[in-house]
Amino acid sequence: MEEFIRAEQVRFVYEAEEGASEVLKGIDLTIGKGEFVALLGHNGSGKSTLAKLFNGMLLPTSGRVLVQGIDTADEENKYEVRRRVGLVQQNPDNQLVASIVEEDVAFGPENLGIAPDEIRRRVDDALRAVEMYEYRASAPYKLSGGQKQRVAIAGIIAMEPACIVLDEPTAMLDPRGREEVLRTIQKLNREKGITVVLITHYMDEAVLAGRVVVMDGGNILMQGTPQEVFSQVEMLKTHQLDVPQSTELIYRLRSCGYDVPEEVLNEQECAAALTRLLTEYGAPRQDSPLQ
Repeated sequence: MEEFIRAEQVRFVYEAEEGASEVLKGIDLTIGKGEFVALLGHNGSGKSTLAKLFNGMLLPTSGRVLVQGIDTADEENKYEVRRRVGLVQQNPDNQLVASIVEEDVAFGPENLGIAPDEIRRRVDDALRAVEMYEYRASAPYKLSGGQKQRVAIAGIIAMEPACIVLDEPTAMLDPRGREEVLRTIQKLNREKGITVVLITHYMDEAVLAGRVVVMDGGNILMQGTPQEVFSQVEMLKTHQLDVPQSTELIYRLRSCGYDVPEEVLNEQECAAALTRLLTEYGAPRQDSPLQ
């Protein structure tokens, strides 16, 4: 897979009046072009700092971050890095700047000096990509949380980045809004080949990715496919992280001696495993986890 982002021995230190705080402690990580990577970790693990390093909003204290071979610390290439890597933040209200949806989506391309006709095309294409074209003349404040976040994503898409980094984009949304945003993210990755880095606390979102990277204390704890990572239930719990509910149920059944597959991530896989289990064992005992 072609390399898109590379972090090499990246350290980052926040300076404050009360002293320095080292948030990243020598991160080595490569993101491939067109890849969908989920980044996990409890609060304070360094996820959001790493996200801002990926698009040059922050620069490493030491080490370096390369975006398609461009060093983010190179001042001359600052805008080129941000054109290639878009950052979507947790609260969409922090990114919406105009009173009309299509004007908001046009804001980024206008700042890049794109010609008006091309901006029109990009705005329309971006709104269609996130299924918000029919709301192009609406006021953002009238939209739901999920709709606002999709408009924020459209504003990034209109700048035509090859990579989108999303920092907990569904944290403030209801289940319907989460579903809308996740569907959009998957569509952009699958149909347009956009590289996606999704930072999330929701394990059911992480299982949608092709690779999961787990951070702890400014370091990378583990990485692999969702199956490989979430099969390490005990290690994840030790580091204050959850696993998908279906994985948790299967883990408890295995702990009780039931012969069920270890790598279960979603409701469909869990239902299949439980159906087979009930067929083999019959009705659950009074003290069974199945009761």
